[in-house]
Amino acid sequence: MDSAPSVDLVGYLPAGGQTLMKLVVTGPFGVGKTTLIRTLSEIPPLHTEEAMTASSTGHDDLAGVPEKSTTTVAVDFGRLTVPGELVLYLFGTPGQERFFPLWEDIARGALGALVLADTRRLGDSFPVMDMVEEQGLPYAVAVNRFPDAPAYGDEVLRKHLDLHPGTPLVQCDARGRHSSVEPLIALAEHVLTRLPEDRP
Repeated sequence: MDSAPSVDLVGYLPAGGQTLMKLVVTGPFGVGKTTLIRTLSEIPPLHTEEAMTASSTGHDDLAGVPEKSTTTVAVDFGRLTVPGELVLYLFGTPGQERFFPLWEDIARGALGALVLADTRRLGDSFPVMDMVEEQGLPYAVAVNRFPDAPAYGDEVLRKHLDLHPGTPLVQCDARGRHSSVEPLIALAEHVLTRLPEDRP
């Protein structure tokens, strides 16, 4: 009789006192949400990417991202364990406005949101930040640095994004693991400071 597979082979969490945290990775179309989750996930990530077709013409604005050929149509999912026994469950949302009705379902039960932004089109982030704020979720902003995008200092970005002084802002490259984990840790710390003291 075959023995049961080890937990290391199937990627289960070991028993213990981990703190589990559901986080939403969100932002406008083509900002790097899928890339960030793929970069960070310690398990094979779940993606619902589909090839973009002529049907999206007139719906998906490719300004600033002309090379984009696929898009998330439902949800991305990944998991990341960070030092201190903190386990982050990452749920990525589609960025197009026509998928916004999915957002509330995906965000249900989340403790916070990471909003990705692109300096080539910062204004596209405002509808997403409005949704996050309407849900009452604490959030951090990660400015994904694209090679051809203009670079700005944090103070300039805070002003243009009209961020509250307490909202974490981190610049990152979603393709790099070390760079991508920094905004998630900033978000997790921000969330933990806002949780009720008696929450388990």
